[in-house]
Amino acid sequence: MIPVLTSSFLRPFSRFTGQQESDKQKYQVEVELKYVDMAQSSLRQGRLPPLHMKTHLINLSPAGLTPDHPTLTTYFDGEIIGPKYTFQTRHPSWGATDKTDMQHWNRFPAWRQLGKQAKKPDFHYKNFTQRENIFMRWKESFLVPDHRVREISGASFEGFYYICFNQISGDISGIYFHAKSEKYQQLELKHVGDRGCFPAIEFR
Repeated sequence: MIPVLTSSFLRPFSRFTGQQESDKQKYQVEVELKYVDMAQSSLRQGRLPPLHMKTHLINLSPAGLTPDHPTLTTYFDGEIIGPKYTFQTRHPSWGATDKTDMQHWNRFPAWRQLGKQAKKPDFHYKNFTQRENIFMRWKESFLVPDHRVREISGASFEGFYYICFNQISGDISGIYFHAKSEKYQQLELKHVGDRGCFPAIEFR
């Protein structure tokens, strides 16, 4: 069953753990959602290999990322694909083209059935809260606690993640993109415990 008003997992203070994997390394990752606004298609989070994200809010914290920084926490903004945001990335500074978008989205099996329609720039993923899978972009914004730090040797937080979130299982799959980073780094997260706060929810 899929929630009518909001997701049973995509809510403030929900926590997810897992790992990010590239050809060379694996990182332990923890994400905590700080703020979720389904109506505005946004969130914020805490950490991912460590990492923060927000659609309106997410935290990402990766462990073992660099020798000098065994853990890092970054703050993320999240965009939920729906009436406000399309599958095309509309932020030139993020470095993604329409071709880049389609190549990355196509790596999610749940997206492929939408592929033909989603390639159209005017396509909107309607009623996304009622669907099994929610698609998002998570963009790292700054390092926590010092937002003034823009660069760390051995780590990059200039890229963003393409995200597929399953509302039934609470599982999150992601693919990291940055023009100067290794391609198709995979993020896999699972929901932890019964955390998070939310109002009464109607299921059907």
